[in-house]
Amino acid sequence: MRNLSRFQQIAAESANLIATFLLCSLPLFAQYSTQPEQQEIPPALQPPVDEKLILQLHGNGDQIYSCKSESGQLYWTLKAPEAQLSDIKGQPFGKHSAGPTWQSNDGSRVTGKLLVSVDSPDAESIPWLLLKVASHTGSGILSRATTIQRLNTKGGKSPASGCDSDHVNQEVRVAYSADYLFYAPK
Repeated sequence: MRNLSRFQQIAAESANLIATFLLCSLPLFAQYSTQPEQQEIPPALQPPVDEKLILQLHGNGDQIYSCKSESGQLYWTLKAPEAQLSDIKGQPFGKHSAGPTWQSNDGSRVTGKLLVSVDSPDAESIPWLLLKVASHTGSGILSRATTIQRLNTKGGKSPASGCDSDHVNQEVRVAYSADYLFYAPK
């Protein structure tokens, strides 16, 4: 470095310091990232163009299945979801239950009606959905919602076996998580 000017020496040392800082910091940035991995949303699941995103929640809980017998056929059928909802900061928001219904801690509640179902990119997970809000209760944050997406699902699929004549009407819980996006008119 004796042949370099003082300015070039400072620039080289600064570049080395910045590179070292960035290399050491990358694992920390990845560890503390709160944004879920973004996957492409299929066109069929896009909300109406005249709506905007008003709320994003994450659900963790169970899909509850019941073993049923009909016309000699045995199969698992979805009884209800049961999940706790949290906001994007991880703070408790409310719950998700049969209906399907989403209820906020502020007392507002919506029930959805299925519009479109698309297989999850993860073959071991429940489908991604687009739902229309069929009913509202209360005047809180969910009262404006008109469309709901269920995306980024993990787990929750009905068991591949275990529903037999010895288990008719028995229930099984399958852990799942999903992101729920709520839209309202612009």
